[in-house]
Amino acid sequence: MAIFKRKAAGPADLAAPSSSRRSISLALQGGGAHGAFQWGVLDRLLEDDTLDIKAVSGVSAGAMNGAALVSGLTTGGSEGGRAALDKLWREVNQSGGRNVFGDSAIWNAASPPEWLKDNPFWRAGETLAMTMSPYEFNPLNHNPMNRVLKASVDFEAVRGSDIRLFVAATAVRQAKTRLFTSSEISADVLMASACLPHLFQAVEIDGEPYWDGGYLTNPPLWPLTGEDTPDDVLLVTLNPMLRDETPKSSGDIVDRLNEIVFNAPLVAELRALAMAEELAAEGSLKPGAFRTVRLHAIEADGWLNDLALRTKFNTEWTFLNDLKARGRAAADDWLNTCRPTVGLRASVDLQARFA
Repeated sequence: MAIFKRKAAGPADLAAPSSSRRSISLALQGGGAHGAFQWGVLDRLLEDDTLDIKAVSGVSAGAMNGAALVSGLTTGGSEGGRAALDKLWREVNQSGGRNVFGDSAIWNAASPPEWLKDNPFWRAGETLAMTMSPYEFNPLNHNPMNRVLKASVDFEAVRGSDIRLFVAATAVRQAKTRLFTSSEISADVLMASACLPHLFQAVEIDGEPYWDGGYLTNPPLWPLTGEDTPDDVLLVTLNPMLRDETPKSSGDIVDRLNEIVFNAPLVAELRALAMAEELAAEGSLKPGAFRTVRLHAIEADGWLNDLALRTKFNTEWTFLNDLKARGRAAADDWLNTCRPTVGLRASVDLQARFA
């Protein structure tokens, strides 16, 4: 089921020239290991090679995918982009049985059965564990993503690229979003954008501590509405918005609450875009006060709904490749149904969902 009402390609769109590459911006949502779904989406889009990516915005895993993508595209074109993304996720997995959270085999063997996870005593233990601060259980502030990012992203290429990159992080003391642009991108910036405060100490940049950017914007859309970015924006989400059933167990309630919280900033931005579109159509905005963008979406709904919150920490290679395969299939569906509309009109009906 789609969260957005699609306006798929019609006869007029299909009749338009499709051989030329069309300029587009990408907006990449965060979502931990589920970012491998985006890896698959991007891999398929780069393989198709009919889109000219001019700008990317991202948060957390989306920011990491964006940095690897820009790095690879800048140094090696579409194939370079695919290779850089592959390198990123191999480094996340650590090329085999280990991942950024330790030995996959140990984690999987230690994982309790589903019936035990829903036991109230087990949940109470999890709650107690959450009371521990990373400043207590990780006093040396070890962050395995530092090695991963430095091994897989050419930051000099990113900072010097013609492709614009926007990465968001949450300023802890100021409670506002800081948007880092291409010239500022570093491993620290990407770790700040992905810093979950229950797992890692805040990442300090220029004297300000930062947490995961997804708390306030996920992903940031507003930098892609400027005059210097393409008119078409492709949003790739990782957190399902729609669920068919009301969660009843404690674990399912926590999972659904997590999805709602991390989708809330995106919903707010989409609602603002829909409202601005409506006001512009009515002539209620001053000329030049708002630039309409053509929105497209490859969404998690229908592709990631069967996955629990805890799988966002699973970086076992088989699982990552399953996510990649899902992403490639989702991108293939979008290429067949909505790709012809790029450069002509939006394939997402914002008014139907958010007006």
